[in-house]
Amino acid sequence: MINCSNLYVQYGDRILMNNINVTIGEKDKVGLVGRNGAGKSTLLKLIAGSERADSGQIVRPTGSTLGFLHQDMLTPKGKTVIEETLTAFEEVRMLEREMERLNEELTERTDYETDSYMDLISKVGDISDRFHFLGGESMEADAEKILSGLGFKPTDMTRLTEEFSGGWQMRIELAKMLLRKPDYLLLDEPTNHLDIESIIWLEGFLKYYEGAVILISHDKQFLDNVTSRTIEIELSKVYDYKASYSKYVELKKDRRELMQSAYDNQQQQIAQTERLIDKFRAKASKAKFAQSLIKQLDKVDRIEMDDEDTSGMRLQFPPSPRSGEVVLEGKKVVKNYGELLVLKGVDLKLDRGDRVAFVGQNGQGKTTLAKILMGYETATGGDVTLGHNVNVGYYAQNQAEALYPKMTLLETMEQASPPEMRTKLRNILGSFMFSGEDVDKKVSVLSGGERARLAMACLLLKPINLLVLDEPTNHLDIISKDILKKALLEYDGTLLVVSHDRDFLSNLTNRTVEFRDHELFDHIGDVNEYLEKREMRDMRQVEMSSKKTSSNGNSAPSRVEDKDKKKLQKEVQNAERKISEVENELKKLERKMGEDGFYGSKDANKISAQYQQLKSELDNVMAEWEAAQMELEFQ
Repeated sequence: MINCSNLYVQYGDRILMNNINVTIGEKDKVGLVGRNGAGKSTLLKLIAGSERADSGQIVRPTGSTLGFLHQDMLTPKGKTVIEETLTAFEEVRMLEREMERLNEELTERTDYETDSYMDLISKVGDISDRFHFLGGESMEADAEKILSGLGFKPTDMTRLTEEFSGGWQMRIELAKMLLRKPDYLLLDEPTNHLDIESIIWLEGFLKYYEGAVILISHDKQFLDNVTSRTIEIELSKVYDYKASYSKYVELKKDRRELMQSAYDNQQQQIAQTERLIDKFRAKASKAKFAQSLIKQLDKVDRIEMDDEDTSGMRLQFPPSPRSGEVVLEGKKVVKNYGELLVLKGVDLKLDRGDRVAFVGQNGQGKTTLAKILMGYETATGGDVTLGHNVNVGYYAQNQAEALYPKMTLLETMEQASPPEMRTKLRNILGSFMFSGEDVDKKVSVLSGGERARLAMACLLLKPINLLVLDEPTNHLDIISKDILKKALLEYDGTLLVVSHDRDFLSNLTNRTVEFRDHELFDHIGDVNEYLEKREMRDMRQVEMSSKKTSSNGNSAPSRVEDKDKKKLQKEVQNAERKISEVENELKKLERKMGEDGFYGSKDANKISAQYQQLKSELDNVMAEWEAAQMELEFQ
């Protein structure tokens, strides 16, 4: 296990961690939650060893392995996707070379009865087991399987890594990490750059991952589906809940209510005792009794209420200047990337006051059309016209990452600000929870959520009457999402927002445009009305739906028949039971293989073969479970 003890971290005058203690078991699935800037990413960096605490220590088992996916990873250039991904097998190739060397040595030796010969056989066995565990016999197949799960098409495998956006390069880094199978897997917002199919695939992978997983995510459903333990960082302390995210929210509320009730009752008792002391202290006949009460009060173990972080952005968009009746219009817009067709002659018109949501599966062209409308991307065909007196504010999907890292927060705002707003910049930054010395910090030291807040602040520097937001909640914590939504509800201009977050979109817009099969399907009403019309439960079904619909817009059946559903449920249950049985058998064999002298015993080869057969069987059953589970959940 990983043991973090008495970790103390201070940045300037701010204490980020005040002697916190955290223990991570070897099979734990942990969700790390808290406000933006609370210290979640810092804790992962401390565990990974890329940062050091001011005091305290972190102890990890000798020889254990660790993988850390973070937001600042860079994928090397010059290799194809599959070539770069296969670099994950560096240890495997080293083991392969070592096995060849040792086997060659074994063929040359004749001292079969010596201890050194038996040690050599044992070493070969250990290396062989590690080689098989890391997938040495199926490297390329495993790499392609994981890349496919993360959304790469077969034709992508031979493309150079530099041809892909930062989000897709992050998927390559994630694939490499999953292939290495580290004992401890640290993931900082892994779903930010994934579409819904890849998120679902990753959920299934992590749920049955053999090692420990510690992840930061603001996707509540993802956390619920993967984790069984939640560690919250709040105001330099940690709170540990043996529960998934949704249950943690309830438990936290119950804990604070019970604590508040106990605190209030104790305060009443203390106040009553103090009144009695004051009443009897001056009377000689009662002085002894008063002293007894004072001693009794001194012995009370006083309850202290934990502080709660209720801070938040103060976000309010300035009044919008009046635009023309037609704010924006796109006619017969076509977009190709080489032979890849994204948009097929689509039309879109925004009138003044429209509030529009773009929804649909990733890769269907939502972001592409937003960029074309804003002039950041050139259409292959068609026309786009901006209306009279339209002032655009655009928050791109990678807006937070695009900030210049060497600039300070204040310099970033000054660069984006017109002269008349310069005197208000510190106040605006303060509204976004950047105060005092914070304004002189470099952008490079900010967390993902803090960068997102800074990018949002830049939008307030000019009057806007057309606001276009592409996945604005990606890096925001749950409270910040709510504050942004409230500000958007009060915004009086025209709004276009790209998002897959149902909670965020609910009641926010009055039109929902679905992207499907290179076309647009316009629905009146917000996302809830749209989902009801399409007979879908949630946005996950929306983003899976393009595989179940035809180009004429008719949806395929959205529910399986009861008998089919029962059949799928039985398949899932059978697979889960089989997984448990196989894992138990593997553990028994692992105990035997770990015994002294195992590799010199007569049963060594037989048991090793059984072990490899069971590992292969487990992979097959896992694949069956994943297929049945996905079909059950999304049909």
